[in-house]
Amino acid sequence: MKELNSCKAAMAECIQNKYFSIAHLYKDEKAMEMHIHDCYEVYYSISGGKQFLIDNKLYDIEPGDIFLISQYDSHYLTQIDKELHERIVIMIDPDFMKSISSDETDIDACFHKRNEDFSHRIRLSQEQQKRFLYFVNKILTSNGYGHDLLEKATFTELFVLINQIVDAGEKDYFEDRPTRYNEQVDAILSYINNNITEPLSIGDLAKQFYISESYICRIFKSATGTTINKYLTARRISIAKSLLAEGRGVSQTYEECGFSDYSNFLKAFTKSVGISPKKYSQNCNR
Repeated sequence: MKELNSCKAAMAECIQNKYFSIAHLYKDEKAMEMHIHDCYEVYYSISGGKQFLIDNKLYDIEPGDIFLISQYDSHYLTQIDKELHERIVIMIDPDFMKSISSDETDIDACFHKRNEDFSHRIRLSQEQQKRFLYFVNKILTSNGYGHDLLEKATFTELFVLINQIVDAGEKDYFEDRPTRYNEQVDAILSYINNNITEPLSIGDLAKQFYISESYICRIFKSATGTTINKYLTARRISIAKSLLAEGRGVSQTYEECGFSDYSNFLKAFTKSVGISPKKYSQNCNR
């Protein structure tokens, strides 16, 4: 398999081939705004960085961290340190993951399992980091006769390992160190997500927390790297994608995820996802 050097190229290749792709990145790409994509994403940090905002959780990034991001998770990588930022990104087509699962083993469970012990991040031990990199290198160096079968077999073995770690639920691997960010922003994120289906404005939030609009915008952007309005839109699109994939009607969906009218929903969804909500629903429920 060819090693790519762009996250966007890996995403495009994954979608086009309905398979998986791997990018090994050293330099920063222009950061994408809070976004959702139709691939599963595995983000493995080699050198560490600043923070990841995924749905309503803000994570510090340290060497050896893996983030598991589903196609319904809105996410944003905040400003990276100016020093070398090395990471491996694996983009995976969800249908491909389902195709290599069995009745006994759901190999993409790690992208959907969420509980008190695990949400999006795994902190790997030194030995687990070596095993992860061994599998990635084996995939990237497979060539010649049977390379496609070796790629698929190694990929399957890699995700058996990841799911075993998630299932183990051992605190040593998971969120054993507290995230460091403004407690007030944590409260704002929780409030937004608890009331995401309701009309929410910056003025509403400022009144709720007894602070000025300029101040709430400033601390939110400082802590998360994105604006309140961009965050609200991304979270609502994330919820809309999930509802549409479940077979919910378009009209019902936009009301349930907090958009004020269908026109705004259509414009925001199409810009974020690349197709209309109706088309997305048809693709998911064929």
